[in-house]
Amino acid sequence: MKNREVRVRFAPSPTGPLHIGGVRTALYNYLFARRHGGKMILRIEDTDSQRFVPGAEDYIIESLKWCGIEIDEGVGVGGPHAPYRQSERREIYLKYARQLVDAGWAYYAFDTPAELETLRQEAEAAGRTFAYNYEVRTKLPTSLSLTEAEVEERIARGDQWVIRFKMPEGEIVEMEDLIRGHVEVNTSTLDDKVLYKSVDALPTYHLANIVDDHLMEVSHVIRGEEWLPSLPLHYLLYRAFGWQESQPEFAHLPLLLKPTGGGKLSKRDGDKMGFPVFPLFWQSPATGETAHGYREDGYLPEAFVNMLALLGWNPGTEQELFSMQELIDAFSLDRVSKSGARFQPDKAKWFNAQYMHRKSDEELAALLQPVLREHGVETTDALAGRAAGIMKERATLVGDLWDLTSYFFVAPAEFEEKQTRKYWKGDNPRILRELREVLASIDDFSKETTEQIVHAWIEQHGLSMGQVMNTLRLALVGAGKGPGMYDVTAFLGREETLRRIDYILANLKPAE
Repeated sequence: MKNREVRVRFAPSPTGPLHIGGVRTALYNYLFARRHGGKMILRIEDTDSQRFVPGAEDYIIESLKWCGIEIDEGVGVGGPHAPYRQSERREIYLKYARQLVDAGWAYYAFDTPAELETLRQEAEAAGRTFAYNYEVRTKLPTSLSLTEAEVEERIARGDQWVIRFKMPEGEIVEMEDLIRGHVEVNTSTLDDKVLYKSVDALPTYHLANIVDDHLMEVSHVIRGEEWLPSLPLHYLLYRAFGWQESQPEFAHLPLLLKPTGGGKLSKRDGDKMGFPVFPLFWQSPATGETAHGYREDGYLPEAFVNMLALLGWNPGTEQELFSMQELIDAFSLDRVSKSGARFQPDKAKWFNAQYMHRKSDEELAALLQPVLREHGVETTDALAGRAAGIMKERATLVGDLWDLTSYFFVAPAEFEEKQTRKYWKGDNPRILRELREVLASIDDFSKETTEQIVHAWIEQHGLSMGQVMNTLRLALVGAGKGPGMYDVTAFLGREETLRRIDYILANLKPAE
């Protein structure tokens, strides 16, 4: 690592919801920056005006906040290199594009789509793949084939133009990647990429990316492997500008793969298999189409982050559960895999369950209270936390808490048919009536005292423990679910317990 301050950037385009692959890229940048005492920058690369989606930028920022990824500089925070939206930096880029033209590293191109299509058809007819490169750039109206006066005349009269990088011919570009090692590419296999377009007075990704990384003093570029084919061009751009000494180090992350292992994870995979591929719920402002989010589907941010961190990176130990600080302390790029990481929906649920089980009653209350209010239940944080605490070992997602705890707060008005046929028959109603009198006589309604007294009564009368407890469960819960019955009676208290028993005795006809 070069001896300079670590400065990384996450630079998404606001073209829609942030895919979890993008969140992982942001996370790895954040972990790397924090591990090395550096800075995390958020830059919005919104130069593609055709694909800009309203609301996407806010979605990106909210997603990062939900995950606990803190931004030191950038959109929403500010900093010494503001502005951090590329659309607000547009006047910067033309100067650098022209600098490349003046240095002989780039050229103006005035060709039309029709002219390019003619060359493409000629190449196909000859059995070749068309590429805009050293073989064609002088055959088209460019500043390499036109006189300086002709170029100036075309620009002055308003002809549309682009500035393209002049890719060297037959040169081997040698590159180093912190994950993939040494990479070599022959420039003759590359085309002349567009760097700037007059039609919207905006740069393309390649120019804006390099210029902004340089001006923002980015030390490490950690991004997805889909950008690996662009690395030779970016290396050459740093050389063309004379910025080799400040060139960042590069690391290209492996893809997140479908659960089946073949191909990049997509929204379609999530729709088909019933899991989210975005951190938050999203609704397209253009079409109204919606997409599930991990937050709204009941996942905890710390579980989501933990799961995501281990998709493509391993700590070299058997440890699976990490706090954010533990991830920071353990993270290193040399343990990031070169191969794609297969996403496992069941593993995501497993992580969430582990974090649910480790929550305190106070933390669980904060999760359960909004769910209770959605169902019209008003209660104290203490009772909400107590109920969730009793049932947390059975919870996987936050949404599970309602089904697991609802009977603590809402008395059953109807009773599960299967359980009714099985337990509300024969002597069971009479036994429950007698049990009611036993319960009514207990002053200390704690779990331990109630259990001791009821068990003694069951043994004294030679009754079946399962018969009595399941009949009581039907009365108090309305179904064959829930924790131990003495957890339920202790939570409800004597008066509510007796009221529910009275209700079933008065309203449920025994099965024949």
